[in-house]
Amino acid sequence: MDKKVAKNVIAENDNNSNKARLLMLVKMLYEKTDDENKLTTSQILENLREQNIHSNDKTLRRDIVMLKELGFDVIVEHSKPNRYHIGDRGFDLAEVKLLIDAVASSRFVTEKKSQELGEKLAKLASENQRPQLIRHIHATNRIKSDNPENFYNVDIVNEAINSRKKISFKYTEYNRYKEKVFRNYGEVYELSPYALFWNEDYYYVVGWSDKHDNVSVFRTDRLYKPGILNDDAVPEPEDFNLENYSKEIFEMFDGEEVDVVLECKNEFMKYIIDRFGEDVDAEPISRTTFEARVRVSLSPTFYAWVFTFGGGIRIVSPDNAVEDIIAMSKKLIKAEKK
Repeated sequence: MDKKVAKNVIAENDNNSNKARLLMLVKMLYEKTDDENKLTTSQILENLREQNIHSNDKTLRRDIVMLKELGFDVIVEHSKPNRYHIGDRGFDLAEVKLLIDAVASSRFVTEKKSQELGEKLAKLASENQRPQLIRHIHATNRIKSDNPENFYNVDIVNEAINSRKKISFKYTEYNRYKEKVFRNYGEVYELSPYALFWNEDYYYVVGWSDKHDNVSVFRTDRLYKPGILNDDAVPEPEDFNLENYSKEIFEMFDGEEVDVVLECKNEFMKYIIDRFGEDVDAEPISRTTFEARVRVSLSPTFYAWVFTFGGGIRIVSPDNAVEDIIAMSKKLIKAEKK
């Protein structure tokens, strides 16, 4: 072999060896070290030797300097012997726990996908920290989705919004026998998506429906094989306001707004604040009750919300609101047999 060629081959092999050593060093530090668990110089060199990578004290010090220059937060504890560990990982342990809990309790993510995502998130922590990521979160009223495609449906819709293209899909629902069926016998819908909403642990897409010739909303987990079309999306109508529309659909504002006075037991203040915010107009009227003045729509959604408190929250005014909820209550009572 030509001496020049041989020299280049040796240089290339050395370069590859250096890359392998650096990659293995980074992997080792991320997997085996954290603020509470550190590796000494001898432990690092021994771990490298087990991977058939040879190094020494001087090379290790040089590698650590290079990693720090590349942006890795390698902390060096100068002692006898020196100890090394990764500091900032991007996410601290409490943040990783929070992410795992959110994925585990999310309704729109299937059990299988939750498990897969939890395992991936756990890799953000060191091996010594991972036992702390065994979570015991039990979310109430969380029936997990049975649609494994929903995870990707959301991504497709979001991509269509970014590219301002229409999407097409079939829409599913359930019949009386609990069988999943297509709405309108498998009709294909076309939608110009404007936004995604997260409400009651479900994703919804809002956009212009060609079929309905207006702005409509669809649940993403009920979309069947959505696809992005080449057609440009229909622009939002000039009088369309996304924030107002979301209130009409997802909150208690699907009609003309009016001022309503509510008489509430003191222990229900937390629910009033949850719904209307800390700036809600409220004042005590007795030792056990207070009045709240709120602005809502006199809609079935609002009345249903009042019903959930079993009399702990009552409508005082206006009169038509009182009359409406009385009439609604009577409809819920089974009529006596004549």
